Order: sequence, then structure tokens, then C-alpha cells
Amino acid sequence: MDTLKITPLNSWHKAHGAKMVDFAGWEMPVQYAGILAEHQHTRQQVSIFDICHMGEFYLRGQGAAKALSQVVTHNLDTLQPGKCRYGFMLNEHGGVLDDLIIYCLAQDEYMLVVNGACERSDFEWIKSHLPAGLSLENASANVAKIDVQGPLSIHAIEALLGKKCSHLKYFSFERTTYFGTSVLVSRTGYTGELGFELYLDVSKALEAWDKLASLPEVKAAGLGARDTLRLELGYPLYGQDLDIMHTPVEAGYGFLMNSPAEFIGKGKLDVVREKLIPLEIPGRRSARHGDKVALRDGTVVGVVTSGSFSPSLGHCIALAYVDASAADNKEYLVQAQRSELCATRVELPFYKNGTARMKID
Repeated sequence: MDTLKITPLNSWHKAHGAKMVDFAGWEMPVQYAGILAEHQHTRQQVSIFDICHMGEFYLRGQGAAKALSQVVTHNLDTLQPGKCRYGFMLNEHGGVLDDLIIYCLAQDEYMLVVNGACERSDFEWIKSHLPAGLSLENASANVAKIDVQGPLSIHAIEALLGKKCSHLKYFSFERTTYFGTSVLVSRTGYTGELGFELYLDVSKALEAWDKLASLPEVKAAGLGARDTLRLELGYPLYGQDLDIMHTPVEAGYGFLMNSPAEFIGKGKLDVVREKLIPLEIPGRRSARHGDKVALRDGTVVGVVTSGSFSPSLGHCIALAYVDASAADNKEYLVQAQRSELCATRVELPFYKNGTARMKID
């Protein structure tokens, strides 16, 4: 068995009673006080998440924007310095190799933030499709990432950095300093709440985390709460809701496919075999990844990709791929392990009271 990789915050997690699990080859905290408590605290106050397992690449050089536009679905023509954007990297068949956020640092200079499980394969894929003369650096081992999420996150960020950050708009960022080292602070929010991300040198990660954790309104949260929070917004998880067998259009992200560039896989996006749909299920019994989805007459038309009890809503929610021809139905049956669950197709997000876009200036 391969040794699990650890983040610079690993010892803190263990010292504070976190339940640790194997997550894509990393030893990560799944919970501390409990998933429900951490979920609610994030919705009501502010939580910190160790996301140091994510990968960070830097691309620089004349023509970087044009070259990168051939590899990712992001419209880089409209991405200005100080802004970041969510999108995908596809294979030749239009399947999703990864979902990622691209930060425009300057003209022809970008930071790419990728999923930890895909770091090595992503780097090699991008490198193999870039022309000579560009610099692509994998800085993942040297960059720590801490997410500060919740309606009170602005207070925690400003207490840590000792400066105002209320001017940051949704999906924007800036560079600043933290105890003499460079820090990139961005405002996106995977939880649906007002949220900030800190990218800093690994040598400063524990110090920053400790200071944040000492604030009275801040608590640490693990991967369990992160998963229920993102699912309430209907945000996809790579490896479950996104994979090489489905295109971004099938996953419901056709509206993001507006890049004028002929990126890899673009010509395959017109074929929609299945659609990722949101389902609500009454009660506390949850659908699980892999459960079959059927029409009310018992005809199997799909499979659940993500499912969980929603702490904010008080019932189960799920995402499922179903045959495109059956995707407009309203009522379904989820064939769970011990029973059939009645499910209703709804509109995203499941949870509609998030603060991610709130005005803070």
C-alpha cells in the first residue's frame, strides 16, 4: 500500500481530534465535531477548510493565453488580470479530464488550480499540448491552500491579513503579504456562502491556520461538511458527477462553453446522451452513489452520482445521470440498497439562501 501524502496541517488535525481518511491518496480530515455541526456552522458563521491537497500550476510566456485556450474550455479572451474563472479540461472525445479555476495574474500569466487527484496527469496533459517557449511550473508542493467559508468569513480574513478585503468582488483576487511572504487571496466559495481562498507558502500554512482557528467565530471543518455544502448548491465533484465519460454539456454546464477557441474536445459537445439532473427525496433516507434511477414504471434510466441528507433542507438531495430522453420527467424512483425512494426533479440550487454573492462593501 502506498504511503498517504499529508498536508502541512496534518499534525494540527490529529491534535484536535479529527477523523482522518484516505482522500485521493491524501490523509485528510473528514470531520472534527461532526458533519452536521460543521455544515451548520459554515452556513451561519465561518469555517476553515484544509485544501492543501489541490494542485497549482503557473503558466507564463508570450502567447500563453492563446496556447492555454486550446487546452481548456475557459474563455480567456474576456478574463482580465485580477479575475478568475471556473471551467474544464477535456479529452478528444469531450470527456472531462478535470474541472479547474484559472486565475489571470497578468497578460499571458496564469495560475491553474486543479484537483489533487488529477495533479500529475493534468500537468503532463497540459505540458504535452503547449508549444515550445512557454514556462509551465508545477508549484503544488510549495503552495498551501486554506479556504475560509461562511457569512462572517470577511471578518476572519481581515483579522488574519490586517487589511480590508471588502472590495474584492465575486471571482476576483489580489496579491498581498502575510508576515513578509506573498499571499494570493481570492473570493469564490465552493460552499455557496461568502468565501475566500488563501494561497500561501507551505511554511506559513500552520501559522495562518492557527491564527484563524483562534478567532471566536471560526471553527475547522472537514471533507464531510464540504461535500454536503457543495451538494446543496448542486456543484459537481470530479470523479463522481464529472468524469471522462461525460461532457460538460451533459453535466449541465453548456452555458460555460462560450470560448471562441477550438479547444480540445469542442467538436464533441453536440452529442448529449445523458443529462445530470437534481433530485429531491422526502425524508432522511439518502440515495447513494451508484444507486439506479428508474421511471415510476420501473424502467431504469440512470444512476445516482452524488447523494446525501441535506442538513439545511431536512431531506435527501441527489444528482444523477439519466438518459437524455428521460431527463424531462418530473418523477423518478431511486433503487436504493434496501428500498425504493420516490424522487422529484427540481431546479438548482437546492439551497437558495447562500451568501456567496453578497455585497460586502
